[in-house]
Amino acid sequence: MEFIRFLFIAILVLYIIRAAVRLLLPMLFQSVMNKAQDAQQQQYRHNAPEGKVSVDFVPEKKKKSIPDSEGDFVDYEDLK
Repeated sequence: MEFIRFLFIAILVLYIIRAAVRLLLPMLFQSVMNKAQDAQQQQYRHNAPEGKVSVDFVPEKKKKSIPDSEGDFVDYEDLK
């Protein structure tokens, strides 16, 4: 009898936890997403005033894969 009572209470508690998670988790995620969105918008407004453009990164020029001392490339023609 005690075992059946324990199983009933355990199943009931798990069911209640599952229902609570189903209701509370989407609200929690929505709250986190709203905070992240607000922070991103605030950072954008702070860093990029209207009408002003700035470039922070200029990539380095790539070196040629073939050194100049190797000569020019000549297309291969198949002779028959």
